[in-house]
Amino acid sequence: MKLSFFTFLRGQFSPQPPVVKADLAGKTVVVLGANTGLGFEASKHFASMNPGRLILACRSEAKGQAAIEKLQAATGYTKAELWLIDLADFESVKKFADKFERDGGRLDILVENAALSTRKYEATKDGWEASMQVSNLSTPLLAFLLLPAMIKTAEEHATVPRLVVVASEVHYWTTLEKKILENPDMLKTMASAEYCTEKMMSSRYLLTKLLNIFFVRAFNDRLPSSTPLVIDAINPGLCKTELMREADGIASLFVALLLNIVAFSAEQGSRQLVYGAVANAENPEAFRGQYISACQVTEVSDFVLSPEGVKAQDRLWDELIEILGKVDSRVPAIASQYLSA
Repeated sequence: MKLSFFTFLRGQFSPQPPVVKADLAGKTVVVLGANTGLGFEASKHFASMNPGRLILACRSEAKGQAAIEKLQAATGYTKAELWLIDLADFESVKKFADKFERDGGRLDILVENAALSTRKYEATKDGWEASMQVSNLSTPLLAFLLLPAMIKTAEEHATVPRLVVVASEVHYWTTLEKKILENPDMLKTMASAEYCTEKMMSSRYLLTKLLNIFFVRAFNDRLPSSTPLVIDAINPGLCKTELMREADGIASLFVALLLNIVAFSAEQGSRQLVYGAVANAENPEAFRGQYISACQVTEVSDFVLSPEGVKAQDRLWDELIEILGKVDSRVPAIASQYLSA
């Protein structure tokens, strides 16, 4: 499938359906990036469904606590919890997972709402380009480390947990160039300072969202069909959030114009996250490994489906396991136990 700019604009002006509701009594929901934008609005929707536990995973304690107070004032829900996590720091992700193993109990819904939109190369203390570490390394790392809790929940409570990864329609507008496809170290190369020129960083956000799609599809391909767990990728559309706050110069003017004229509100966009997490409860299998946009399963880009894309997806998966295995030895063990080769 291809996505023209006209089709994108038409989608942005389409009426948005109301948020899907479900009974979350007794269930545990974790939302990453929950202190602002899509994550906060999705958390408000989940709170209205009275979950047993609602964990707001945030980087800043001050901003996270403010979000807890705003959520309670808006919904009356008093059981929201603030847990700290910094996706630009592998140790922080591991500590979050360790805490969940000790204190989290069941895990029914994990919404991985993580992204960094930047046009400037910046390395984390772990040595990775920041936006790739946040979106394409730490996001999968947390998914792997919390996978046993989700499967245990399914077995003990006869339910089907959901792992929701927030992707984007912008994945239609990028591919992997030939020198990456032919490179034995694809992720390492794309995250290197040498590769991250000003030109390459101008489309970095698109790349991270393409890699989100590859991750969801590769994960699902390796998840046995008998495993009661659904992973899906969600497109919230273009929304008025803080994601593009780093835009400057002429780019900032274009972004401001686009946001003011065609963007959804953060609340409208968050309905897609909730849809991926609770919709179609009578047949959750229909969402397995799918890309969901405008509240419907939608075909991914032609590049993702092409022979080159399929090959790249498998190679990216193998490299991801290798990289994350060095970050945390539990990753290959979990992949081996719960996922097929």
